[in-house]
Parts: sequence; C-alpha cells; structure tokens
Amino acid sequence: MFKPNKLIIKLIFSDFFLHGGWSIILPIFAIFLTENISGGSVETVGVAVAIFWIVKSTVQPFFAHHMDMVRGEDDDLSYLHKGMVIATLVPLFYIFTTSIWHVFLLETIRGVAMAMVIPAWYGMFTRHIDKDWEAYTWSLQSTAIGFIYGVAALIGGVMAAAIGFKAIFFVIFLLNAVGTVALFYVKKEAILTRDID
Repeated sequence: MFKPNKLIIKLIFSDFFLHGGWSIILPIFAIFLTENISGGSVETVGVAVAIFWIVKSTVQPFFAHHMDMVRGEDDDLSYLHKGMVIATLVPLFYIFTTSIWHVFLLETIRGVAMAMVIPAWYGMFTRHIDKDWEAYTWSLQSTAIGFIYGVAALIGGVMAAAIGFKAIFFVIFLLNAVGTVALFYVKKEAILTRDID
C-alpha cells in the first residue's frame, strides 16, 4: 500500500496539531469574547474574525511572492518556522487578555503569522507530493484536518465548562507547540537547497 514520504507526513502532522488547537476555541470564540473580555460584544466578535482574515489575506501574497522569487526552500522553511512559532505563542497571550483591543492586536499578529505559514506549507507540500498520488495525498491531509475539526468542536464546549477558557488557551498552546516542534525536524528531509547561479 502507498505510504507518503516522510516530509509529507511531517507536514500533515504539523497541520493537524496547528488546526486541532485552534479548532477547540473557534466554535465558542464568540462566547469567550462576550462573557470574558471588556468591550466584547456580538459586533466585536465579527470585527475580530474580520481582522484575522483581512490581515492574513492582505499580507500573504507578499510573503508568497518573496518565497517564489528566492530559489530553493531555505526561505520557505524559515517562514514556516517563524510563522508557526508566532502562531503558537498567541494563545499564551490570550490567557492574560482583558480588553477587546488586546484581542484585535492578537488577531492581527495571528493573521501575519498564518500569512507566513500557509504559502510556505502549501508550497513545500506541493513540491514534495509523491507523483501519481496527488489526489490520495491531498485527501490524507483533508481527512486529518476534517477529523480534528470535528473532534475539537465536539470537546471545545465541554472543556470550556470543565476547565475554563484560560486553561483552553494553554491546551491550544501545547497542541500548536507539538506541530511547531515537528517542523524543526523537517530539515533532515530532502529539502531543496538554494541554487547558485
């Protein structure tokens, strides 16, 4: 039976824990803001979500363009590492967040971090995917993320009631940290090195 190469497995593993962490809080993020944050309201929930997606979508093409202009994958891996580290630290700061402006700032930072992570991850995944197994390999990634989305959404509310939001953000940090650490072992795989003209 076909088995993806080690780099692809590590990329999927990392993505699984990154999305798994944030999926715990996303379905109940509105409750967190409205009940625990000064200035939090239904309107500011929409603003916070919009900030993340607008920042990420605005900045992402610039990072991606730079990655494509520099030959090799050293820069991709650097963006991936830096973005993952920043995204991993964000939930720690959420533990101490008290104002809606803190939330807006953290969502801005998270947007920039994911703008580095996403194009780097997709670029490396695309270049290293096993030939003739593209559909199956992408399905593995989609299945892993879909599975963790479902499980995390199922337990998020239960966890919030049982251990509170501060503890949830620490759990998110731990899950993201697992995904981040996995990427620091990617260097051992067949990374494409920069060409010298």
